[in-house]
Amino acid sequence: MGFRLPVIVQSKKAIRRAMSTPISSNIPKGHLAVYVGETERKRYVVPISYLKHSFFQSLLSKAEEEFGFDHPTGGLTIPCTEEDFIDITRSLNCS
Repeated sequence: MGFRLPVIVQSKKAIRRAMSTPISSNIPKGHLAVYVGETERKRYVVPISYLKHSFFQSLLSKAEEEFGFDHPTGGLTIPCTEEDFIDITRSLNCS
């Protein structure tokens, strides 16, 4: 599965904006915060290395379709259930 360059460029802009918020001061270097959930959003801190995996790329594409990259909260919001997100990140940790 390939990914489009504009998605990566827009993702970088959203990530930089999210990393510049005051809440970002407690995020370890090499990680980023994402918000996950369909109704209540929960914050997760994930390694930046996840961005290169196709599973995570599909989540970013889904986020772009639903929210675009100019989300009012300033954070990167991923529209899926917490259970699905945990399953995906668990599989990324194993690979």
